[in-house]
Amino acid sequence: MKISLSRLPLGILTALVTIVLLIISVFIIYAGVDYMEPRLEARLLERMPPEAAKAYTDFNSGKLPSQESLQKLLSTMPELEEWANWEVDKIILGFGATAVTFCGLVGYWLARKISRPLEVLAQATQNLRAGDFAVRVGSIRKGAKEVATLVKTFDELAAELENMESRLRFNTMAVAHELRTPLTILQGNLQGMADGVFPLEQERIQQLLLQVEGLSALVEDLRTLSLAAGQKLVTQCQSVDLAAEAAQVLGASCTSLGSAGMSVETALEPVRVSGDSQRLRQALLALIENATRYAASGGVLRCETGRRGADEAFIRLLDRGPGLPDDVSTHSIDLFWRGDASRSRATGGTGLGLSVVQAIAKAHGGRLEFASRAGGGAVITIVLPRAIPA
Repeated sequence: MKISLSRLPLGILTALVTIVLLIISVFIIYAGVDYMEPRLEARLLERMPPEAAKAYTDFNSGKLPSQESLQKLLSTMPELEEWANWEVDKIILGFGATAVTFCGLVGYWLARKISRPLEVLAQATQNLRAGDFAVRVGSIRKGAKEVATLVKTFDELAAELENMESRLRFNTMAVAHELRTPLTILQGNLQGMADGVFPLEQERIQQLLLQVEGLSALVEDLRTLSLAAGQKLVTQCQSVDLAAEAAQVLGASCTSLGSAGMSVETALEPVRVSGDSQRLRQALLALIENATRYAASGGVLRCETGRRGADEAFIRLLDRGPGLPDDVSTHSIDLFWRGDASRSRATGGTGLGLSVVQAIAKAHGGRLEFASRAGGGAVITIVLPRAIPA
C-alpha cells in the first residue's frame, strides 16, 4: 500500500526528516575525508625531508627502510603529526560546514513544503474573521496529517458558519414577515379607535385580542427554539410513559378536535423513555394542533405509541388530510416552513409547530420522521431512545 510521507503524523514526519538529514551530514563528512585523504598524504610527503619521505614510502610498500632514513622519519614525526591533525580537523570542519549548509537548505525547503498549508489556513482565518464565510482552503497535497485534518475541519467549520449565517438572515426576514401582519392590524385598528374612525366595539376588541394571542404564541415558540439552540430546552429528565402522556394530551385536546370535526383512534402501548414530560406533551400538542388546522378534512386522527427495535420508542400521529410533499422526509424544517401553499397564515398558527417539535425531539436525543400514509394522509413520528430499566 502506497503511503504519502506528507500524510504521516507530524511527530513521525519530523523524526524521519531529522534522521535523514543526520545520515546525509555523516555521509558528506565521511565522503569528504575519504576524498581528501590521498591529497593530504601527498602534501605530507612534500613536507618531509627526502630521507623521511623515503622511509615512509618504504613502510607503505612493505620494505624495510635504512637506519638513517628511519631515524630521520622518527625525528620529524611529532611536527608532522601535529600538522596532519590540524589539516584533518580543517577538512572535517570544512565538510561539516558544507553538510550543515546543505542540510539546512534541504530542511528549510521541506519545512516550507510542509507548513505552506498553514500559511494558506492563516490567511483564510483572517478572511473568515473579516466576515467572508464563503472562504475555503480546499484539499491540500502537502502537509502533515494533523495539518490536513486541521484544514478539513476549518473548511467544515466555515461551511457550517456560512449555513448558519444564511439561516440567520432567512430567519430574521421570516420573523419580520410574520410579525408585520398582526402588528399592522393592531396598529391600524388602535389608531382608528384613537382617531374616532372605528367604534370601540366588543367584537373588534376580540379580534385584536386574537392578534395579541397569536403574537404571544409566536414569541413563546421562538423562545422554545432559542432554548433548544442553547441546549437548555430539556434540563430535567425522568422516566416517562409515552402512552400515559399521549392519553392525557388527547383528553385535554378533545374539545379542539371535536370543534375541528375530527374523531380520535388510539393504539397506545405503554413504553418508557427518559425525558421531560412537559416538553413531550408540548410536542404532541403541537402535532395535534397542526392536524386540526391542516388535516381536519380527513375527519380522523390516529395516535400510536410503542417500541421500535431494541432501544427506541415512538409517538406517531396519522391523519387523512392532504398529506405532505413527497420530499418532506429530506426537507430541512426551517422557521415558518409550511408543507404547501394552502398552509398559509390564514389557517392560523405561528408556522413554527414542526420546528418546535423537531427541536424537542433532538433535545431528547431523538428525531422527527415524516411519511405518507397509505390511502392518503400524513404520518409524523417522534422517535426517542428508550429508558434503560434500573
